[in-house]
Amino acid sequence: MFDLTGRKAIITGGNRGLGRAIAEAYHGQGAQVVIISTSSACQEAAKEIASDKGAPVYGVICDLSDRDSLEKGFHEALGLLGNRLDILVNNAGINRNHTSQDFPAGDWDAIRKVNYDAVFLMSQLAARVMMKEKYGRIINMASLLSVIGGRMSLGYAAAKGGVVQMSKAMSNDWAPYGITVNCIAPGYMNTDMNKEYCRDLSRSGHLLARIPAGRWGIPKDLQAASVFLASEEAGYVTGVMLPVDGGFLAW
Repeated sequence: MFDLTGRKAIITGGNRGLGRAIAEAYHGQGAQVVIISTSSACQEAAKEIASDKGAPVYGVICDLSDRDSLEKGFHEALGLLGNRLDILVNNAGINRNHTSQDFPAGDWDAIRKVNYDAVFLMSQLAARVMMKEKYGRIINMASLLSVIGGRMSLGYAAAKGGVVQMSKAMSNDWAPYGITVNCIAPGYMNTDMNKEYCRDLSRSGHLLARIPAGRWGIPKDLQAASVFLASEEAGYVTGVMLPVDGGFLAW
């Protein structure tokens, strides 16, 4: 079960952290993968993930905050996959921290373009390709802040809440074409980006205390969920948000 051999996948922001773990999992299960990011780091990551015996891994550079660049990047990735696409993972995201009363409009726009608009645009482009094959798996990265409000994260919480509702609407429209649309909501993850925060329990200890599993998540914790939702066996699972949070939302 859950074999992805022969499947073709695009992962945005797959050069590090959670996206990198998903790219490694898909490659390990036999999928051909294109990683999209804003720098040559995606091409370096592709070389590191690829193996002589496995399916190829490619890197495509594009700016997801720019619609023309996004569309060009998508079609470049699609060409590398032989103009067929089975799996799209919208993982790329940014955050800016401010109080709600002081949140700059420029930061609001920057977050919206990457975390929300790009998810819509990439999903729409992917669905048009997938509809021809009557098969597809779209996985959007949600967040605990899709459910809770958090603090100092107005733009991020708004965008991630919208991603969940967007995914539900898309799932209803595209299910008749064999396309599923789901979300993964990672818990608090100890990644390179926030390892100092996790280490400093004077700042983060209150969050750790609320995780029933008793530890921070790590990128590999997302691999099984991402493979399951991308698999043929998950064809009757659509429109859901799957938390991978060590029980945080159940506390």
